[in-house]
Amino acid sequence: MIISPPFLPASGLTSTDASKPDPMMDAVDRFELAHGIYPVAADRTWHCGAHLAPDVHGPVHAIADGEVVAYRVCQHAMDDGNGNAGFVLLRHATETGDGRALTFYSLYMHLLPLAEYHTFGHDATRLPAFLHKPSGPDTQGKVTPAAKGNGQKVRRKDVLGFLGRYQGVPYMHFEIFTTPGDFDAYFGHTQLGVTSPATATTSDCWGHTCFTIPAGQQFYALPQGTDAHGKLHGIAFKAGYAGTNALPLAVEMYFSKGAKYTNVWSIAADGSRTLLTSAPVEEKDYEYDLYHRATALYEACPSDGYEMLRFGRILSMPATLPEAARATWVQIPYDTGKRGYIDISRAEVKKLSDADFPSFMGWQKISDGNTPFVSDGLCDVDLLKKLVRDAAASEQPTVVKEATEVQKADALSYYVKGHEEVRRALRGFICNAPSEWDSTHNETRFAKLLDEGGFYHGNRKGYEDFLKYLKELQFWDVTGLPAGEKLWFFHPLAFIRHFRKCGWIGTQELRQLMPAHAWLTQAGALYTPASTVLTSTQVVDRISPHLSNLNKTIRKYSINSSSERLAIFLAQTYLETDRWKTFKEYGLGTANPNIPAAQYYAAFYGRGIMQLTWASQYEAYGKFSARSDNYGAYVDLRITQASLHYWDDPRKKDSHGHIAIAGTPRHWAPYYDPDVLSANSLAACDSGGFFWIWKHHDGARHIGRVADLGISPETIHRVNVLVNGGFFGYFERFAFTWYVRDIFTDWLPSAMKISVTTPRHATVVVDLSRPV
Repeated sequence: MIISPPFLPASGLTSTDASKPDPMMDAVDRFELAHGIYPVAADRTWHCGAHLAPDVHGPVHAIADGEVVAYRVCQHAMDDGNGNAGFVLLRHATETGDGRALTFYSLYMHLLPLAEYHTFGHDATRLPAFLHKPSGPDTQGKVTPAAKGNGQKVRRKDVLGFLGRYQGVPYMHFEIFTTPGDFDAYFGHTQLGVTSPATATTSDCWGHTCFTIPAGQQFYALPQGTDAHGKLHGIAFKAGYAGTNALPLAVEMYFSKGAKYTNVWSIAADGSRTLLTSAPVEEKDYEYDLYHRATALYEACPSDGYEMLRFGRILSMPATLPEAARATWVQIPYDTGKRGYIDISRAEVKKLSDADFPSFMGWQKISDGNTPFVSDGLCDVDLLKKLVRDAAASEQPTVVKEATEVQKADALSYYVKGHEEVRRALRGFICNAPSEWDSTHNETRFAKLLDEGGFYHGNRKGYEDFLKYLKELQFWDVTGLPAGEKLWFFHPLAFIRHFRKCGWIGTQELRQLMPAHAWLTQAGALYTPASTVLTSTQVVDRISPHLSNLNKTIRKYSINSSSERLAIFLAQTYLETDRWKTFKEYGLGTANPNIPAAQYYAAFYGRGIMQLTWASQYEAYGKFSARSDNYGAYVDLRITQASLHYWDDPRKKDSHGHIAIAGTPRHWAPYYDPDVLSANSLAACDSGGFFWIWKHHDGARHIGRVADLGISPETIHRVNVLVNGGFFGYFERFAFTWYVRDIFTDWLPSAMKISVTTPRHATVVVDLSRPV
């Protein structure tokens, strides 16, 4: 699932604060206005969207690949120029894991009318063709009718229109919702709404790791078993403080730019949380060093140990690492000013992730059983306080029963607008409510406006004119969605921020995943004979058999912790696999002149999606994986340079299944077949992730160190050398990187064909056209 916000300011592309891993969402969050707060409107009715106002009437982008459900394009503004009724409603079908389909809708309301484009220097050329003209008759004094979507497709970041205004205020009303059936199909398999979530038992695991620690647990100054120097199996641990936690703890851990960050909350009896970490606790270079930690602490199977350090549990099943060898010591603040170590592998520590939507991370289902909206359809401030667990200061006035509707509305507005803690809590509300664009229950929903103290009290004609005007704005009848049905709404920016941490490549992204064209290596010019042009069907045919394993690799090795990492990694695999045609080096490598060619060819030439080459790489990966099931022929590789030379064929064995070196049984080792890396999809993909974290760079491991510098000609040059060791496919690697960058990052290219100047003083022409 690849998703981005509807506005893409340049200020969101970079950040110097690694503890805040999503600078784009940080920038867009600042566009949210204090009126029309989700999910409560100023008149105390449901308001299931957010009002966003960038500082310019700029472009509004599709947040994900989707299909147009309905739209309205207006030629002119309404209400004497003070309001815009243009909108686009999209349906998105995506995936967040194996068999985890998610369908949701996004609505962009109050888009600029066509007649005003020139005022702000815009034109319609950047919009899909169906948005170039009004969606219906443009009649003076009436709202332009909405139109049904006719199967039109849009891609993420496509321009849908430009920021308009309503009641004279420039902003966009933005919603994200699902239907009841789609909601149950997806969220019924999460732990949303579960009061006491248990450790997840499925392979659904993405985003931040989160877990709960019961009260009264022992924390240690150092992990048990450390030596006099504070080391465990050679890994140094910084001393903390011994003690116990008085209250249960909720812990969030995540990686960003090589560091690990930890947030901790104590949980009171009523479920309210108190943050114990004023800022995320940083452990610098922790992720970059995970390979070293895993190989030292989990010798029986470093690969499983790596997952313990990453997720708090092993996702690759069946697990090889014995239960008794899974201790995973993590330093956690357990009280104000106190940090200590606890083994999170213990059963009483419940391990989950963002994929589980746990309640202790602030997610709440708001429906008939716990709604703050009472029988008259209006929000009660005291009920709302209970739901947010009185997140604001306690000096809020309590509304007496005799208060007027205006007084109640003012009290509610004061509560939700004046306290950032309350607004943060409301972002976790997932609300079952009617759509304001469905006219089915208008009379019931707005009848209070006629009551004493109501806006239309004593003004029946004004009330009827309001309902008529409202029905013109509403458009549910052209969507094809059921009328009168409650939907499930999310705070739209919270939804986007959360699912941006997923990074699972779904079928929609797969169809675009590889460039339609290949490039020449000498000059970077386009080379497009029919035999090299790929269609989306060919892309799917090539990659789909390996897509699940590729995604698991990307998730395991944190390659999707940033879209830049993902783009760089995938671009390199394109060259190494000849655009996913082979997992085996075509020429079987270049033989050492001092070694018989047949021996070299039979052994350690390039295999896998990163083309592991030479015995040292196979040896390192075999020791790291040490798996007995997932990769078929892997048993327990114990190859060392003393037992197996670079030019020996590891498949030579005696009658007992032992390796015989040069025909003489000088040293025995279990049977290992390097061809597994080309024959087994999971091994081919996983070995590529291993190479990413294992490869040395300036005396340190992890290609991510370079990728985290961002996408630039210099960075790609350095990655190219690390992966290939030379300059094979040099220009294609640049072109592929910029192509994938367009798919997975928030970058907005200036044109469909761009030029990139490489550090070798040559220009690469990049065609961003997708396969057809």
